[in-house]
Amino acid sequence: MIEESRIVQMPAQLVAAIHIDTPRSRIQEVMGPGIQEAMAAARDQGVGPVGPWFAHHLKVSRERFDLDICIPVSSPVKPTGRVKSAERPAMRVVRTVYRGPYEGLGDAWHEFEKSIQDQGLNTAGDMYECYLVGPESSQDPADWRTEFCRPILD
Repeated sequence: MIEESRIVQMPAQLVAAIHIDTPRSRIQEVMGPGIQEAMAAARDQGVGPVGPWFAHHLKVSRERFDLDICIPVSSPVKPTGRVKSAERPAMRVVRTVYRGPYEGLGDAWHEFEKSIQDQGLNTAGDMYECYLVGPESSQDPADWRTEFCRPILD
């Protein structure tokens, strides 16, 4: 279901970001418009996207999603609407890639968390989910690839 995890150094990355705090039941209603709004700001300002978009999950709970939608950009975006300029800091992370439909993300995260625990790694409470290949690239969910990263605490 997921690739073998690896520890990697991620570089800092400027992003156009929109904060979303919503009940889990509403995520499908708010995610698409948020992605479109952040993408539009990056494109309209001529600064991106310069890579695949990602979600920075700030807090994880069974009831809510508290995350930033992040569009990689080449220079800071000027704030517009809900879009703000932000930066993902450089960090060491444990990383894996899940291949398959979005309905399998929850199970894949559980598998990844177990592998982190089995390795004895100490990770931060936040996590990153980067959408490398999705429905915008392929109609076949078997082709979709989602990168999972957890920052490592030293």
